[in-house]
Amino acid sequence: MASIAIGREYGYVVLTSVASGVMIFFLGLNVGKARKLYKVNYPKMYDDSKPIFNCYQRAHQNTLEIYPQFLLMLLLGGLEHPVVTSVAGLVWVVSRLFYAHGYYTGDPKQRMRGSFGYLGFFTLVGCTVKLGVRLLGYF
Repeated sequence: MASIAIGREYGYVVLTSVASGVMIFFLGLNVGKARKLYKVNYPKMYDDSKPIFNCYQRAHQNTLEIYPQFLLMLLLGGLEHPVVTSVAGLVWVVSRLFYAHGYYTGDPKQRMRGSFGYLGFFTLVGCTVKLGVRLLGYF
C-alpha cells in the first residue's frame, strides 16, 4: 500500500499558497481602487460605459475562476514534489500579476503577457496526476 509522509519541504508549498492568497488580495484591492476611480458603485460588477474598470474586474474574476483548481493541484502535487510544485506555483502567481497588468492597459489582448503561467499550472497538474498514479500502485 502506498503512503504519503509530509516532509519538511512541504513548508514551501504552504508559503506558496500564502503568496497566492496575497496576490488574490492585491488584485482585489486594485479592483476596489478602480471602482473608486471610475465611480462604479456596488453592486455593479461591470459597467459598459467604463471599459477600463471592466478590465480590472475581469482580471481579478478570471484569476478567481481558476484559483480553486490551482490550490488543489498545488496542495496535492506538493505532497510528493514540494519543491517542484512550489516553483511551479510561484510561476503561476507571478504570471497572474503580468496577466492583470496587461489587462489593466485597457487592451484585453495584453493579458497574454501572463500566458507563461500555463507552464506552472500544467506542471502542477502533472505532479498531481503522478501522485494519483503512484498511490494506485502503477509505479
